[in-house]
Amino acid sequence: MRGACLVVVFVALAVPLSAQTGFAPPPVGKTVALSGPRFGFTSLGDGVVEALHERELEVRSPISQFGWQFEKQFYSKGSGVAAVNEWVLLLGGLDQGVTIPSATWMVGLRTREGTEFGVGPNVTPAGVALAFAAGVTLRAGILNVPMNVAVVPSKAGTRVSFLTGFNMRR
Repeated sequence: MRGACLVVVFVALAVPLSAQTGFAPPPVGKTVALSGPRFGFTSLGDGVVEALHERELEVRSPISQFGWQFEKQFYSKGSGVAAVNEWVLLLGGLDQGVTIPSATWMVGLRTREGTEFGVGPNVTPAGVALAFAAGVTLRAGILNVPMNVAVVPSKAGTRVSFLTGFNMRR
């Protein structure tokens, strides 16, 4: 009986609260897909090179990177700051005749001016880690040119990447 009374009181209080303007649903957001190719290089720490050698991936630092970034940007109306969600899939080491796959899921923010930063999990044959990235996106009409630096500290060692590429607003 006591539980039923609490439910009735909760519902009775919740209905007037939901009618207040402060509890209105947020406005519909705008999203933009900004996917495109990425390329660059990664400097591998000695421990990372060793970890890759243990997996029979014979490389030396630095390695080339080629891949694709799947990005969705979520706009806020007034502030100019946008939330960014992206997957970066890369193949590293092609310049040395090896294929080192990596996948990174980043979430972050981008300012109206194009300054951006994010953080997210990274998976490679050298192990799993948390990636930290920052950079800027330069704009020329509908063309965007991102330039980012990522630092990935892990148990094996640290990787530092520079990536660029392009995408267009659709």
